[in-house]
Amino acid sequence: MVVAIDVDAQRTFTPLCPNELPVTGGDEIVGQLNAQAALAHLRVLTKDAHNPNAAWVVDSHDKIGTPIGLPDSDIGWVRHAEVGTDGFKALPGLPEPEQYDFLVYKGVENHMHPYGACYHDLAGRISTGLLEWLTVKQATHIFVGGLATDYCVKNTVLQLCAYSKNWQVWVNLGACRGIADDTVITAIEDMRLAGAQIVDDSSQLPT
Repeated sequence: MVVAIDVDAQRTFTPLCPNELPVTGGDEIVGQLNAQAALAHLRVLTKDAHNPNAAWVVDSHDKIGTPIGLPDSDIGWVRHAEVGTDGFKALPGLPEPEQYDFLVYKGVENHMHPYGACYHDLAGRISTGLLEWLTVKQATHIFVGGLATDYCVKNTVLQLCAYSKNWQVWVNLGACRGIADDTVITAIEDMRLAGAQIVDDSSQLPT
């Protein structure tokens, strides 16, 4: 069973929402996400789902990265991906939520700001259900793309690789965009060392 995962492919992480957390080129990945999904049997969407009263909210972009000191919120971020806003929505050209086979909403709790899609907490203790769902569906190949390469994509891939050797994780770089060149390079190497296969675009994924 082949599963494609669209990790946080939301407007909040693109120039479509310039006051939130725009990633350069983040709005250019839809074609590759749809292409990898066309090779899969099932498709998953993960989304940040925040509110303005979260404990990790800082009031300006220059304060991003400020240590928060909470067990499940490591650093501060500006408001983004708030439920009901444009930033929360998936990228134009992706399916509607009800057209996906599984949905993950993360960061709903005010004091939690997870990055990977598999756990609600930073310690990897409270499951979102994604890992168990993939196991029940007997996933053999998992195609991953989304935003951003060096944060939520990386952490999701590391969690997937650590959980099971029954599936092979593939990272489609054509369906990803990252925040900074140096952290993207490190993220790619971390994912590779964890056992993920890295490809440049969907044409290199197994069929």
